[in-house]
Amino acid sequence: MNQDWWIRACGLTVVVAPLLLVCGLGIPTLIGRPRNERTIARWTHFTMVTGLLAALGILGLMLAGGSRHVPIELGSWVEIPHYQFSVKFIFDRLSVPFVILSFALCGTIGAFANRYMHREQGFNRFYVFYAVFVLGMVITSLAGTVETLFAGWELVGLSSALLVAFFHERPAPVRNGLRVWCVYRISDAALLISAVVLHRLTGEGDFDKLLGMDAWPEGHASIYGFQALSVGLLLLLAAAGKSALVPFSGWLPRAMEGPTPSSAVFYGALSVHLGAFLLLRVSPLLDASFLLSLAVVMTGLITAIFAGFACRVQTDIKSALSFASLTQVGIIVVEIGLGLRYIALIHILGHACLRTLQFLRAPTLLLDYRLMENAIGHDLPHVSGVWEWLIPGHRRAWFYRFALERGYLDGWLTDRLVAPCLRYFERCDALDRRWNRLLAGGSLRQSDRTETSLEELT
Repeated sequence: MNQDWWIRACGLTVVVAPLLLVCGLGIPTLIGRPRNERTIARWTHFTMVTGLLAALGILGLMLAGGSRHVPIELGSWVEIPHYQFSVKFIFDRLSVPFVILSFALCGTIGAFANRYMHREQGFNRFYVFYAVFVLGMVITSLAGTVETLFAGWELVGLSSALLVAFFHERPAPVRNGLRVWCVYRISDAALLISAVVLHRLTGEGDFDKLLGMDAWPEGHASIYGFQALSVGLLLLLAAAGKSALVPFSGWLPRAMEGPTPSSAVFYGALSVHLGAFLLLRVSPLLDASFLLSLAVVMTGLITAIFAGFACRVQTDIKSALSFASLTQVGIIVVEIGLGLRYIALIHILGHACLRTLQFLRAPTLLLDYRLMENAIGHDLPHVSGVWEWLIPGHRRAWFYRFALERGYLDGWLTDRLVAPCLRYFERCDALDRRWNRLLAGGSLRQSDRTETSLEELT
């Protein structure tokens, strides 16, 4: 058997392992016979170790044999005129390190959550959502077509929103989970539209056809000029929504309502880096359009500056860590826009590991701080930062208010995006009610009252 056969066998194992975890935990839950904590821990440990060993085996085989780009095609699932939907996975210098990172950190979080969520009423529900997230991360990391990537992208978004609203007996987590889901809808819509445009331009969504067969990152885009700019801006919008880049940064502290293990793996380690990963995957498009590269650099730079301000005024440790993560994500996006692809990938790997450990230590950080104060005998001294040297004294109050309100992004999005959409849908609902009542031969008074109330909302 040649080397490619072993890589394909290990590659299928990488994909099947999280799928087995989803089936092993999800199916018993659906039929009303959830597994106990010990069985869940064993299933999680087995699948994470299996997937990690298979991914490491692929890395070893690729380094030993010199392979840099190994595709695995599972055939075309839909074939109609001018459209083809195929499932394809790519193992290259971008996907293999990222999938190893996913298994390593998800395995760490799975082991930590086994103790952290012990005797929690939703223990089984947490692990079902966790399994869906792992599967989504693996599919997204290895996706060789935009449709395959979109499937994994959706699984990550769904599990993320459900875990933000995990403590659904309280209203705040449900509201914040809904806000996260709404922002993800914008991101997903942009990714879906970009997939449609790619099919229109190239006939299919295969990344090899779009970016060339050369190993990452030496590919060359098959579209140039305005086409590359249009597709790239849609992908940048998708990345901004998923990675909480400006102007979509407001949902990031809301996502801290979920359990600490999910906050660590989502918004400190993996999910928050998915936007940067998408930009790395389509990085040859940036070489085809200077304006697109400039837009990526400016988006990352603005995000890093904004998150740097917001991080310093947060009143809880998880929100502070989330904005600290966002600062680094913004810098990573700048590196991608400047063409520093390998530096960005290494930055992602190191930053994800660091933030995971910091988030997992967050519940005990305040206790450690008090112990340090008691040992010293007084409050810890305040260390002035660079911002106090750069910002004049009479301007600090304004900047403090700006950072405390998180750049007013939540209010701006609510007024400019959410409220108009709600009014539009309410008007559509009112027109639908009027039309149905008219067809039924009834009175229009009720629908008129509905329309009046909508006008008052406007």
